[in-house]
Amino acid sequence: MYNKPPYTITEKAADYLAKIVETVTRLEFGTEFKRDIKLHRANRVQTIHSSLAIEGNTLSLDEVTAVIAGKVVAGKQTEIKEVKNAYEAYDKIMTFNPYALSDFLRAHKLMTNGLVSESGKFRSGDVGVFAGDKAVHVGARPQFVQAHMQELFGWAKESELHPVLKSAILHYEIETIHLFADGNGRIGRLWQTLILARWNAIFAWIPMESVLYRNRPQYYRAITDARNANDSGVFIEFTLSAIYAVIAEQEKHQVKHEDKHKVNLSEIQIAVLRLLENKAMSRKDIFDAIGMNGDSRSWGRHIRPLLSSGLIEMTVLDKPNSRLQKYRLTDGGKGLVGDRGFDKG
Repeated sequence: MYNKPPYTITEKAADYLAKIVETVTRLEFGTEFKRDIKLHRANRVQTIHSSLAIEGNTLSLDEVTAVIAGKVVAGKQTEIKEVKNAYEAYDKIMTFNPYALSDFLRAHKLMTNGLVSESGKFRSGDVGVFAGDKAVHVGARPQFVQAHMQELFGWAKESELHPVLKSAILHYEIETIHLFADGNGRIGRLWQTLILARWNAIFAWIPMESVLYRNRPQYYRAITDARNANDSGVFIEFTLSAIYAVIAEQEKHQVKHEDKHKVNLSEIQIAVLRLLENKAMSRKDIFDAIGMNGDSRSWGRHIRPLLSSGLIEMTVLDKPNSRLQKYRLTDGGKGLVGDRGFDKG
């Protein structure tokens, strides 16, 4: 039997949990979020930028995007390395067991490799958080750190507490025990995302860290108030409010995006999308396959609306009239063909 960390589930936290469950269900089954690969990528970049910016990384969102894309960025090499490391850690997030110390240390090594001397290892020295010369928080003594984590993970693995609540408690405890010489905040946020994603995989692509970054003073205050109370209740409440805020933003974005791009399709347009489901085709091949004359009038009536609505795209973007030009489904087109069916005009 493992000792339970000190926490209180407030009425407000319970209310946020109910809202989170309802909103996640709508986001998962009522929108295209699960299949919106482009949004997933953008959210992952936003996650990395926000989590590192909380710790003082000065690279902009555009610069973080460029680093991840393999482009040369004029910035501090340590900050560029932080981005590359964080991307690798988040890219492997679903390979981690949230209650295995070995995976926890592996994640820290990925996040801090080449940046700290004790990468992937629990700290060997004492640490504290100071306000001027005054210590406002002192981490656990180094000889007790591993035992604390074994106890925490043992409790979390056995506990029947809802994973959303459990994720917030572990985030707080990781920050408070202060397991590493550096990287505690980054790992705490990564581990909360991991536990959420193990509950529902869409959380691997939800940028919760962006809300924490926008509300940094409240984030720090929640940690401090929880420490002063020796109870993570206030931190649970704050973190759940952040989770609810970000998934509500994602749902709103999806509904707005899908309404904007909704299109009624003719039988011929549906046939074209079906043709392009597994391969790119030239204009001539498309019209030959559907048995129509591919003149400009037929093109304008049947194919151009598919391009303008973002359901198909050209393979040679910089030369629209290239003799090698073909057309293929976009991610939106693939999602429509594969999962949602069609509204026939």
